[in-house]
Amino acid sequence: MVIDARSGEVLHSRNADTRLHPASLTKMMTLYIAFQAVEHGELSLDSKILISQKAASEPPSKIGLRAGQKVELRYLIRAAAVKSANDAATAIGEGISGSEAAFARRMNRTAAALGMSRTTFKNAHGLTESGHLSTASDMTKLGRHLFYDYPDYYNLFSRMSTSTMGKTVNNTNRRLLSAYKGADGIKTGYTRAAGFNLVASAERGSERIIATVFGGRSSATRNAKVAELLDLGFRRAPSQVAVRKPARPAYTRDDTGPAPVMTAMLEEPTPAPKTGDGIYKGKTIRVSGTVQLSIRPRRRPGSEPATPEAESTDEMLLAALSEEIDAAVAAVAAEAKVEVAPAEPVKLASAAPEGNLENEEQVAEALAELKVEPEKADVAPEQVMLAAVSPTARTEAEPGEVPGSAGDLEMAVAEEPGTFVAAGGPALSRALLPKPRPERSAPELETVQLASADPAPAALPVAAPARIQPEEPVVITRASTSGGKLWAISLGKYPSRFSAEKVLLKTALKEMETLDGSLRKVNNRKGGFEAIFVGLSADKAKLACARLEARGTTCTALEPGQG
Repeated sequence: MVIDARSGEVLHSRNADTRLHPASLTKMMTLYIAFQAVEHGELSLDSKILISQKAASEPPSKIGLRAGQKVELRYLIRAAAVKSANDAATAIGEGISGSEAAFARRMNRTAAALGMSRTTFKNAHGLTESGHLSTASDMTKLGRHLFYDYPDYYNLFSRMSTSTMGKTVNNTNRRLLSAYKGADGIKTGYTRAAGFNLVASAERGSERIIATVFGGRSSATRNAKVAELLDLGFRRAPSQVAVRKPARPAYTRDDTGPAPVMTAMLEEPTPAPKTGDGIYKGKTIRVSGTVQLSIRPRRRPGSEPATPEAESTDEMLLAALSEEIDAAVAAVAAEAKVEVAPAEPVKLASAAPEGNLENEEQVAEALAELKVEPEKADVAPEQVMLAAVSPTARTEAEPGEVPGSAGDLEMAVAEEPGTFVAAGGPALSRALLPKPRPERSAPELETVQLASADPAPAALPVAAPARIQPEEPVVITRASTSGGKLWAISLGKYPSRFSAEKVLLKTALKEMETLDGSLRKVNNRKGGFEAIFVGLSADKAKLACARLEARGTTCTALEPGQG
């Protein structure tokens, strides 16, 4: 299986959900839980783990722990991650959960939280056991979580060697780490039942690929297959993609739920007594996992739930307030001797600054000029709508007359009964309306008038904005590496296509520096299958042949057109 680690996108998959023996890939989960336990304070890297007889008797690979020995957790983690030591993995599980069986249950809970739905763990080291199974898909997920959830510990998997308990141990994955450009992890695994397994990760530029192989026939063929899958991943992965880190699982301890709140109480508040030999006794501490007090936040003032008595009191207050408001409105209306309409709104249009009529006396004067009595007009003053009189309605004012005064008003009865509108004639009505915006065409030249004191100012021609033509799409091509004008190198002819591909893959792993970026190609020629690397420059082709011939590999540089 191959994925883009940044987004989790699957780039290649074949039998990825088949349940198989994971072998020492199991230690990835053992280490994940160890990192989780340290993060949440269950123990520290300096905590000393007592080695049991079971851990000491685990078969190789191992670092030779002895029963009764106490070893710091940091050294056990190094041995499990780099050396793939089975005795160290068992000691880690027992140190965290008390027994390997309890640790296996925690491993399965964590696997379910990570979405590893087809994985079942029975032990901490991965040696063959009935029901201890996983898939390439699940192990790829676990590798991605190790990288993103605990980046501070991830460098363990890229170490070529490490020191633990006074010993220097080599990484079981050192061949791929040294041969494949950008490789930095993660974990190997082997048992007779499982074959050769590997979860590998490599980074080139901003791209990171994770590839998983189960059931290789040897470490060499497994590494070659992983290198091929990583190449495929880098070819298919986009250069730029948004990083979507996987969601971290919920933290659970070795019980069935989240870690309880631990409370410690001293049995003896008095000083500890001495023993007969003068040594102080230690105080006894009882640890209880039961929650003693449930602390809840207090309610905010005024947020208490309403009671029936409070609701009835609120209704009485609202009724009393309504009565007082009605009485106050009636008293004001009686003093003003105005009949208040219950629902008819009074609309007053704003007048211009000159000739402003704001009170009832001015309204009465205007009605008197028209010889209309308010009582006979059957119109209340508050029903009169006053139209705004603009001082520009008349171009010239007569001597002694103020533009916009009451003399300019002409009162007319509107079509709606009981409503009066102050109008200034047709010219005034047109002046009050906004002028429509003139329709504009799109001429080649527009004329702009400039304000000036001189009569008949000259018009300046202004060019209309030029239309921006869309640019033609630019096609960027990449130089082909399949032949043509580029050089190639030939490694000779072989009896089968498989043999030629095998030689190409081994050579690519050995000569990464000069063959990086080239393509492997097999040509069916007369006399056999020719193994060729294409897409090289002349200098690189000659340099690669020189380096390969120095190692005893037959190589011929081919000029453009010969490959």
